[in-house]
Amino acid sequence: MRLDRYLGSRAQLSRQDVRRLVSDGRARVNGEVTRTLDREVRIFDCVELDGQVLQPGKVARYVMLHKPPGCVSATRDAAHRTVIDLIDEPDKDDLHIAGRLDFNTTGLMLLTNDGQWSRRLTQPTSLQGKVYLVETEDEIDPGCVGAFARGLYFRFEDLTTLPAELVLLGPRRARLTLHEGRYHQVKRMFGHFGNKVTALHRESMGPLLLDASLTPGCYRPLTDNEIAQI
Repeated sequence: MRLDRYLGSRAQLSRQDVRRLVSDGRARVNGEVTRTLDREVRIFDCVELDGQVLQPGKVARYVMLHKPPGCVSATRDAAHRTVIDLIDEPDKDDLHIAGRLDFNTTGLMLLTNDGQWSRRLTQPTSLQGKVYLVETEDEIDPGCVGAFARGLYFRFEDLTTLPAELVLLGPRRARLTLHEGRYHQVKRMFGHFGNKVTALHRESMGPLLLDASLTPGCYRPLTDNEIAQI
């Protein structure tokens, strides 16, 4: 929200009063005087007016988790353990998931309380590549490579998937790079060739790679450099 709108709503001031107060240097954002009416105010900003704190601001949190199998990509679930249950932090309920994984899919999961950051990572227009290791029940048809690159038609959504890169690592093992996240997309793509996915592991999302030192169920905060890459 713009600063002038925030102050008008939060302090119940008229537009004229807001302009005067801001112009007089009586508004501070994160401890600094600001005279910019259209400055964006986020939940992480501390906002003061005449020394009174209107919003204390939150600490932005960014977490990398190695998701284990048998865990729900949700904040709450009555029947199963969730990824939030794996996190031992006082403010974990403020976190949301940036890019879900299926119940038995493992690997990189990112959680944050920063909605703008997670949208930059996951929105389709960002085209952030997501890389998966795939194991299948039957040998992978080499024709999958070209078919995935051209895109497959999904009748239920009446759409064709974006081009995907498939690199064969063995008869039943491959690395797949997607630039979208359709419902059960990997399983459905291999299912198009009558092949069942038996194991699926996400290695990376965009420039962020799963930390090799994280064992399943463990997590760590992202570094400043990792956060800035998105």
